[in-house]
Amino acid sequence: MTTITLFTTLNVIVLLWIGTLQNPFKALFTLVRELFTTPRFFILFAAMAAILMLNKYELQFEQEHFISPNDFTPMIFQLEGFFVKHVQEIFYSPWLTPVLAYFYLLVFQALIIGSIGVYLIQHNKAHVYATCYAILINYTMAIPFFLFFPVNETWSYQPAGVTFYMLEVFPNFESVYRPLSGLDNCFPSLHTSLSVTMAVLGFRSGNRRWAIITGISAAIIIFSIFYLGIHWLSDMLAGTLLGLMASSLGIYLGKLTDKKATHSLYYNKMTG
Repeated sequence: MTTITLFTTLNVIVLLWIGTLQNPFKALFTLVRELFTTPRFFILFAAMAAILMLNKYELQFEQEHFISPNDFTPMIFQLEGFFVKHVQEIFYSPWLTPVLAYFYLLVFQALIIGSIGVYLIQHNKAHVYATCYAILINYTMAIPFFLFFPVNETWSYQPAGVTFYMLEVFPNFESVYRPLSGLDNCFPSLHTSLSVTMAVLGFRSGNRRWAIITGISAAIIIFSIFYLGIHWLSDMLAGTLLGLMASSLGIYLGKLTDKKATHSLYYNKMTG
C-alpha cells in the first residue's frame, strides 16, 4: 500500500502540473488556506472525508455484522451472459494489462485528488465545491447498494469464465487492496461513476487541457474494469448514470455555495 500511495502522489503532482502549467504544490498551500479561511469549504471537505471513512467502515461492518440474505450475481449473469469474457478474449494483450492496471489503481485516485487541486490552483471555487459535493453524492448513493444489493466481481463468479488479469501485474492485490474494496461491492461501479464525474466536471470547468485529461482517463478506466475482469456491464451502466447525476447536482450545488460564500464575504466587508 505504501508503493500505491507513493505512485498516486507522484501522479497527482504530474497531473496538477500538466493540467495547470503551474507549480503543483500551490494546490496544497491553497487547500490549507481555504480550510482555515472558508467555513463552508471546511465543512464540505470534512463531510467528504467522513463519507470516505464511512465507505471504509461499511466494508468492515458488512464483513463482521451484516450478511445480506441475497446474492444478485446470478441474476446479473443471466442478463449479461459472457459479455466480459468476450471483451477479454478480443482485447487481451500482455503489454496492455499493466497499462490498464496502472490506470485502474493509480490514475483513478490521482484524478479525483488532482481535480480538486486543479480547481484550487485556478481559483475556481465553484468547481472545488462541485467536486466535493459530487464525491459525497457518489458514495452516499452507492453504499446502500453495496449493503442491500450485493453483486460479486465478474472473475469470482465461475460460470462467467472471466480471468482476473489484475493478478498478473499486482499478485498481492487481494491482500493489499481488497480491504478497501469489497468483493461484492460491485453495483454500481464507483470506478465508473467517479471517473465520469471527474470528466463531466472537467468539461464544464473551462479548462480544455484538464477536460481532455479527465475524458481520456475516464474512457480508459471504464474499459479497464471489463478488461481486468472486475465489473459487469450493469455495474458500468449504473455507474455512468450515477456519475452524470452526481456531477450535474454537484455543479448546481457548487455554484449555489460559491454564490452564497461570495455574498457573505461582500456583506461582511460592507458591514465590517
